Amino acid sequence: MTEQATPVILSELTDDGVMLLTLNRPERHNAWTLEMELLYNELFDRAEADPAVRAVVLTGAGRSFCPGMDIGVLDGASSGARPWPTDRLPPRTRPMSFPKPLVAAVNGACAGIGFNQALMCDVRFAVPGAKFAAAFSARGLVAEDGVSWLLPRLVGYGNASDLLLSSRRITGTEAEAMGLVNRLADPEELLPVALAYATELARSASPYAMSLIKRQLADDQSRSFTESRDSAAALLATAKRAPDYREGVRSFIERRPPEFAGLGENAPEPAEASS
Repeated sequence: MTEQATPVILSELTDDGVMLLTLNRPERHNAWTLEMELLYNELFDRAEADPAVRAVVLTGAGRSFCPGMDIGVLDGASSGARPWPTDRLPPRTRPMSFPKPLVAAVNGACAGIGFNQALMCDVRFAVPGAKFAAAFSARGLVAEDGVSWLLPRLVGYGNASDLLLSSRRITGTEAEAMGLVNRLADPEELLPVALAYATELARSASPYAMSLIKRQLADDQSRSFTESRDSAAALLATAKRAPDYREGVRSFIERRPPEFAGLGENAPEPAEASS
């Protein structure tokens, strides 16, 4: 019998409904490949459709998160010998349309594509010694995947300009100080802390409400306050028609943990959420 190759991304679902996705090329520091990109999108599609999955934690195997494109792939793409099939792939922004909470646990080097994927998560935890770098200007590239839109909203225009123009590396400690990272944890505590946070969301927060809130956060980036307020009123009416509203109130009155239904293929469409 032929031995199966180890997947380049590991997937494990906890009993509490947290999906742990681990970029799994530790011998290459989890550098990005086409195989990884295809599996990454597939796993997010599965997690979105599965009601048992209530939150996702993304991390890297070994000492790194993801330092960007694998050097062999980058060399082939830059020389034209092996072009990256951009026109045959979906946009590398799958986490932005994912309706469930997504937590990054950045355990080491996080640059290029890895930097982008960490930014697209809802919350970022990191070790103090993690190394973050946009890296694009140092490779003769522009800020990819909408990062020039995301980064200023996280760290401010000045910090975003600094990081994107210089491609300089910053530690997890500096990343936390500028708002790129939500919380720091020691290396041995990083994954437990991230999983505990995601588990609390999975246990106590309405999956339906969180999906609507994620859409609010995204849509309101380009709205005025008045537009945001009016959209929230429409969304509130939508939320009140869902079973989670009654369950949330009853569990509060009865002083018990809520029992919310999982979010699967019944997730609200973006158009509904932003109406």
